[in-house]
Amino acid sequence: MPGFEANPETTAERKNILLHTPLMALAIAAFGIGTSEFIIMGLLPNLADDFHVSIPKAGVLVTGYALSVTIGAPIVAIATARLERKLALLLLMGVFTLGNLACAIAPTYNLLFAARVLTALCHGAFFGIGSVVAAGLVPRNQRAQAIALMFSGLTLANVLGVPVGTALGQAYGWRFAFWAIVPIGLLAATAVFFFVPKQAPGSGGLLHEFRVLRKPQVLLVLAMSVLTSASLFCVLTYIAPALEAVTLVSPHTVTLTLLLFGVGITVGNFLGGTLSDWRPMTFLIGALLTLIASLIALYYAEPHVVPAIAMILLWGAIQFAAGAPLQSRIVDQAAAAPNLASTLNQGAFNFGNATGASLGGMMLTAGYTYRQLPIASILVTILTLLLALISAKLDRKHRDTQIAEKLSVL
Repeated sequence: MPGFEANPETTAERKNILLHTPLMALAIAAFGIGTSEFIIMGLLPNLADDFHVSIPKAGVLVTGYALSVTIGAPIVAIATARLERKLALLLLMGVFTLGNLACAIAPTYNLLFAARVLTALCHGAFFGIGSVVAAGLVPRNQRAQAIALMFSGLTLANVLGVPVGTALGQAYGWRFAFWAIVPIGLLAATAVFFFVPKQAPGSGGLLHEFRVLRKPQVLLVLAMSVLTSASLFCVLTYIAPALEAVTLVSPHTVTLTLLLFGVGITVGNFLGGTLSDWRPMTFLIGALLTLIASLIALYYAEPHVVPAIAMILLWGAIQFAAGAPLQSRIVDQAAAAPNLASTLNQGAFNFGNATGASLGGMMLTAGYTYRQLPIASILVTILTLLLALISAKLDRKHRDTQIAEKLSVL
């Protein structure tokens, strides 16, 4: 237009909006997957009553889902390695939608378990490939924020999807909650189709991809991902019955608490993504120390309604802030094979989910109470902190070696 000069700030803002549009499409998909994964926790009592099984056996639905992600994620990643990444994401959303449809119509506990396993097959590979896509859409110093934006869908699932799904399940039966997820899957696939640009496929070389596992830093990230999730799910899997049995609240208050927990983890996810672009390992170590303190506070607060709900909100925020640096770190540490490494990290998170759920179940079966579950999470988090300190030490050693090599050249 004559006489019109483009404003550089406006141009930059438009560029950011364009960059964030595909990230929002990925976030919608993450919202659906997160709702499907976490909704089981709010429906455990309903499922146990309907299928006439114990709460620990109903908790196996959490464990089975997580193990399916752990085992299936690398297999699916290798199977889709030669595919264009956008096509792979669309196929995975198709599996997700069909899996939730199967959950909604499953007539028996065993068939519901099988449907959950099918749904889980897309989980790890989607987040693994999606993380690589998200990281590639922004400058290197904004990777953690971009990945956090995609994962905001996962955390928002706990703010909206899980509480609404739990309320629907309690009002109309747990099957209705899964029926409600099916259109979310269709919407997510549509958003990915229209807004995510075409991506280059991975290398497709199996041996080349798995060589990345020889790096100690990659293995340390995977181990920390397992342990952070184990710490979370040891408590979270049984949060609904724990609130009813220990805090003595109504099912309605359980739904409200899950909503507040979702708010907490959403804030923690964004905070972790922003601060971990600054100094990732320093932030991770500080967050783990704070997480230990929050779990101690949760143990003492649990018998009291207001303190318990407040600490669940704070605990969720710190827990997800501590986990945020790990996905961007795996992309950085495994640059030669980002698809597989990022997917394996999702498998590690979900192996931690299964481990934490199993640990909590074994404690309850052995006669421990719901209130003692945070103690186990504290011990797991202390181990995570030790691994983080080792990883930070290796980082310093690597930097010192690089500096020495540059000085020797001069």
